[in-house]
This record gives sequence, structure tokens and C-alpha cells, in this order.
Amino acid sequence: MQVSNSGPFAAPAATTPLSTPVSTGVLAGAITTVYFTGGVATVLVDTLVPKFKSLFDLSYTQAMLTQFSFFLAYLVVSGPAGMITARIGFVKAAALGIATMAAGCLLFAPAALIGSYWAFLVALFVLSGGTNIFQLCANPIMTSLGKPERAHSRLTLGLAFNSLGTAVAPLIGAATILAVSAIPAGKIDHHDAAAVHAAQVAEAQIVQRPFLAIAALLVLVAAICWALRGKIRLPLDRTEKTKRTSQPLIAWLQGNPKLALGVAAMFLYVGAEVSIGSILINYLGLPKTLGMAEASAAGFVALYWLGALAGRFVGSFVLRVVSGGRLLAIHAGVAMVLIACSLTLTGSISAGALVAVGLCNSIMFPTIFTLSIEGLGEETPRGSALVCMAIVGGAVVPLLSGLVADAAGLELAPIVPMACYFGILLYGMLAMRDRAATPRIDAEVPAIGLN
Repeated sequence: MQVSNSGPFAAPAATTPLSTPVSTGVLAGAITTVYFTGGVATVLVDTLVPKFKSLFDLSYTQAMLTQFSFFLAYLVVSGPAGMITARIGFVKAAALGIATMAAGCLLFAPAALIGSYWAFLVALFVLSGGTNIFQLCANPIMTSLGKPERAHSRLTLGLAFNSLGTAVAPLIGAATILAVSAIPAGKIDHHDAAAVHAAQVAEAQIVQRPFLAIAALLVLVAAICWALRGKIRLPLDRTEKTKRTSQPLIAWLQGNPKLALGVAAMFLYVGAEVSIGSILINYLGLPKTLGMAEASAAGFVALYWLGALAGRFVGSFVLRVVSGGRLLAIHAGVAMVLIACSLTLTGSISAGALVAVGLCNSIMFPTIFTLSIEGLGEETPRGSALVCMAIVGGAVVPLLSGLVADAAGLELAPIVPMACYFGILLYGMLAMRDRAATPRIDAEVPAIGLN
């Protein structure tokens, strides 16, 4: 059934989902597994920063290249990944992304063998590139595996397992990377270059272990997805026999304002979330908040990410009865209020308010993503690539927060993410207007097997 849309976000007409076999459940399970595994791998990178800084005697700027490698991949890989997905289909491209993630993890082995920091950065870039390809495919797949009106709920539930991975990863990293050392402290002769290199190689062997375990699981899941490639047909993969000429990017975005503004909203969301996570430990050490030592404040950072985990599980059910745009606007508005409280109040209330923003972040990524690509039809790979590319906001917005902190003091740095949430609030409100102006899609439209 096709629906003609109107309103500020007028989008291409919806397409009727194609019936598919019950193997969609296996595909959903495989994707959810990679959501979890990808969350573990991504946050393990955080534990590599202090490890690499000590191991390779790096400055803070050099050590932060580990994170920069991740965000750079989103900017570089998203465009080609969208074109590949459009050519070979979503399921095949998802398998390719998972295999690339496994390759990135496996590259930790030669990097450890030669004991080179730059080789580890290459491995991280490949891992992140595969994550980008997978995310670009998996998110639209999850929105397609069931009734259209529950797309936000399904993706939020799937990404809750990603948050579960990010929650347990610090424990895994602490136990397998930070708490283990091949060379006792003080036993390295730093004047002997050969001894230093030997120590680096020995320590690097420890770093590779969890990533090699992740690679083994990813290879298995990639094989499952590849085996399903001919058994599942998605409406996203359906192509018309008539030739279709892609519009130039700017003209296409002008005709799809919900996507264009969704890309901006995703940029703001990722930037805001990363900014708060980056400044939180130092912010809690300010006299106006808790004046805590860094080691103690780290526990509050865990609460910040656990808030996203809890919120996604709850949000996946709330989104079944509340529209995505409405819930997004509510969460963004509450995030602004919490930051305002943190800026104007003191003590534990100020600290707790900023930590609680993690709960508000919970449904933002999946909701912005699904709102952005709704109704794109065959252009979904292109739109998904643009939304994934916007994740580079995590590299840009934190720099702005740092500039504010340097110029006006760290206590004012949360103003930057607060401004980001205002932009997200506007996007949610516009999505609400669009939903009100769009006729409701019939609930009896054939789905693809999952609710």
C-alpha cells in the first residue's frame, strides 16, 4: 500500500514489505549478537588509551588518536559503504561489514607481533570501518523486520544490547588489558632500545587477546548472515526494472528534508553524548560539584552509560505506544533541563543531573536513525550512509566543548551539548508535526515476521 505524505517532512511513498521466510528470526538474532559484540569492541578502545599511552610513551594527543581513528572511519567509509549496499543488498553487505570487523580484530595479531602503535591504529580503523558498514545495513534491516509502526521499538531494543556491550566492556578491558602486565613495573631499561621494544611486543600480546576472541565470534556470525543471503528478501532490496537516475546530493536532500535534518540531528546527538562522557570525570572533580578524585569519578561515568542501557530497554516498549518524534522531543527537552540544573546548582544535585543525561540519550540514536530513513525506499542505502557519516560529530563537538572549557572554565562546558539537545528537540517537534499530517498506514500491511 502506498501513502501520499504531506507536511514539513514530505517523503517518498512507502512500499509494501515483501513476505519472507521464518529465517528472519535467525537474522535478527545474528544482528543483535553483533550489536552486543560491537559495543564491547568499541568501548574496549577506551581501555587502550591508557594502555597505549604507557606502553608506547605517548602524549595525550597521540594517545587520543585511537579514538580519532574510529571517528575518521565513519567519515571515510560511509559513502562507499552506501554504494556497496545498494549494489549487493543489505544482508550481503551486513555480512561483509561483520567480516571486515573480524579482519580488524585479527589485525591486532600482526600489530602485536611487531609492537607498533601505528599498526594498532590501522587495525582500529579497519575495525571501525567494518562497524560502519554493518551499522549502515543492520539498522535499516531491523526497522524492516516487522510491522512499520514498531520500527523504532525494534531498533531501540536491538541497540539496547549494544549498550549492554558498552556496559560490560570496561570490566572486560580492566580484567584482560589494564590489570595484566607481561613486564613488572620498573623492570625495563629505558636506555636500552632493544629492551624497550621487547617489552612493547610482550605487552602488545596481552592487548590482542580479547580482540582475537571477538574476531572468532564475528567470523561465525558473518558466516550465518552470508548463508541467509538468498533466503531473505527485504523491501529495502527490491528494485524496479525501470532505470532510476540518482539526483545530485544537494537536490536530493532538498527533496527529503526529514533526512537532511536527521543527519544534522545525528551529528548533534553523537557530539553531545561524547562531549559529556569526555568531560564528566573532570567535571565531577570541580569544587562546585563533588570535588572527587578521578578514580572515584570513573564510577559515575559507568552510571552515565548504564543509563543509556536501561533507557533503551524501557524505551523499546514505550515506543510502541508513543511516536518516535514525540519521545525524542521529550528526551531532548529533559536533557536540556538536566544540564541547566547542573550548570546552576551545586554539589550532588549538579553532578547527578549531568550523569542522568545518559538516560535521556538512550532512545536518541535509534529514533533519529529510523525517522531519518523513513520512506526512502530504494534510496535507503544512500540515506543510511549519510546518517552514519554524521557520527563524525563525535570528533567535532567535543573539540568545541574543550574550547569553551579553556576559554570560560570547565563548569560552563556543558553549554555546548545543551545547545545540541536544543537542535534535537526541534527535530523531534518537526517529526511530530509530520506524523500528524501523514495518514496512518494500515496496520494490516504484510510484515516480515517480527513484531
